[in-house]
Amino acid sequence: MSDSKDRIYANSRGAASPFRFDERVASVFSDMISRSVPSYRPILEMLPTITRAFKKSGHNYYDLGCSLGAGLHAMAEGLKDVDMTAGQLTKLIGIDNSQAMLKRARDHRCPYQNLNLEYIEQDILESEIHLAAMVLMNFTLQFIAIEERKALIERIYQGLVPGGALLLSEKISFSDPQTNAFLTDIHHRFKADQGYSQLEISQKRDAIENVLIPETLEKHTERLKQAGFTVVTPWMQNLQFISILAVK
Repeated sequence: MSDSKDRIYANSRGAASPFRFDERVASVFSDMISRSVPSYRPILEMLPTITRAFKKSGHNYYDLGCSLGAGLHAMAEGLKDVDMTAGQLTKLIGIDNSQAMLKRARDHRCPYQNLNLEYIEQDILESEIHLAAMVLMNFTLQFIAIEERKALIERIYQGLVPGGALLLSEKISFSDPQTNAFLTDIHHRFKADQGYSQLEISQKRDAIENVLIPETLEKHTERLKQAGFTVVTPWMQNLQFISILAVK
């Protein structure tokens, strides 16, 4: 969505300010997430295929925390041949609380006439999920306060139609400190291979430390099953980054 190179943390800033999805981040987000999350691009590449598995005409498809809309457009690719039912368009709804992200997302229109794509500026904790065939949360839940996560997952479950799916991608933690340490080291090496300096890696880590709160895979699985999902399975993992498919 953007060709700007991420250099936000290239210069020493002293005490790191908490990470925010502001205009600076929005302007480089596509580059930032691609060079920071090793599974991000593979997830997007598989999204059209996964979306087709949950294709329902006249239903809604949500991307909660949609950022620049890359996930929503990948879902649209999977729905491009969906039929219209009684004149009802299949809707793709992107929700994000970052005005800077949505401003850029709206510049990229959906090319398929049988789909209605819209963006809503809103806190996803206040969003209504209705007649949903699929909900995407691509590295979004990790930015929600832990005590708010259970209610959000339950509301998503209630808004899904039977047979609908939640695709939840997250950075996870591990109960074993040694595993955490090894994978963190490899992740930092990955970022260095993408051209980030040690200063950039260190400053980004400090800025995001108390903003992004990861949980274990076991905790995510437990929460999803408690909400009522009958199928809960990881389908992709790269280092600490995992994507889970949960089916109602």
